[in-house]
Amino acid sequence: MTRLRFAPIPASLPASVPFTGPETLERRRGAAFRARLGANENGFGPSPLAVQAMARAAAEVWKYGDPDSHDLRAALAELHGIDPGQIMLGEGIDGLLGLLVRLTVAPDEIVVTSDGAYPTFNYHVAGFGGRLHKVSYRGDAEDPDALVAAAHDAGARLAYFANPDNPMGSWHSGATILAMLDRLPAGTLLVLDEAYAEFAPEDAIPRIDPEDDRVIRMRTFSKAYGMAGARVGYAIGPRELIAGFDRIRNHFGINRTAQIGALAALQDKAWLELTRANVAAARLRIAGIAQDNGLSALPSATNFVAIDCGRDGSFARAVLSALEAQGIFARMPGVAPMDRCIRISCGPEAELAAFAEALPLALTRARTA
Repeated sequence: MTRLRFAPIPASLPASVPFTGPETLERRRGAAFRARLGANENGFGPSPLAVQAMARAAAEVWKYGDPDSHDLRAALAELHGIDPGQIMLGEGIDGLLGLLVRLTVAPDEIVVTSDGAYPTFNYHVAGFGGRLHKVSYRGDAEDPDALVAAAHDAGARLAYFANPDNPMGSWHSGATILAMLDRLPAGTLLVLDEAYAEFAPEDAIPRIDPEDDRVIRMRTFSKAYGMAGARVGYAIGPRELIAGFDRIRNHFGINRTAQIGALAALQDKAWLELTRANVAAARLRIAGIAQDNGLSALPSATNFVAIDCGRDGSFARAVLSALEAQGIFARMPGVAPMDRCIRISCGPEAELAAFAEALPLALTRARTA
């Protein structure tokens, strides 16, 4: 018997990751991108106060981070008006999703999601032996009615729902989400991904008691706070569920410098408001670029805009390829009919200007391919 063998679940899975990073694409093309507009990163950057705090902390990188993330957890609890025991910190929402699936889903238990929604969640479900049931989007948005119906039909353990949504930027009202909770089966936990909540209209974010055992909510410092590389996310939920994460989490997963930077970012409310304003202006700029090229931009409550290329997925992929050839990194939804779109992150004017310059030629090349 060989020593080099995998356990049954990982042995059955492909050796792949949900995303190909821009760095990998740069290595393939042998040149850096001049506009990095594909990963929903916040190109306006983090708070200068966060940068300064992390720089000061660098000299003490020899220290382990606080495994309880006490100071950051307390600050987040104060922000949301809840108890620190109702918050769990993790390595971005991605890390927390993996922990949640491991904590709650037994092998062969059913999980429902939308076909084309955030693929990292699916990756974790497969990695821990769960079985995915998918429903279709409706009108370029996740379909709460279909998700609830699928949860009933399949006896789902988890139901994943992002509001606002990635990859389309669409959103539902908080009232719709509250109604969804009331209709879920008794055994289904709603995973409410609110990564883009800071960019959403106020009425899109429901008021939910953190002790409501029907839902766990996910937030992040990767988007509005501009700290994607630091990997800091947090979950809000009932104390009993939150305490369960301590059974399986990597207790030193959030490094000390990231904790200090996130705490400083949280305290810089003026920078957050400036970022919101910059993102709103960039959304209008991207919509204008689309219109100038005979395309239409979908309404967005996120820091990216989906642009309808007006044909099918093959055409949109050709546009994306032609943009990449000109040094523009962008992405697109992976499932029809959403894959008729390309997705452009909000970013500084210089990068949007580069996109505006490259798009006409990309469309011409795609149309003549």
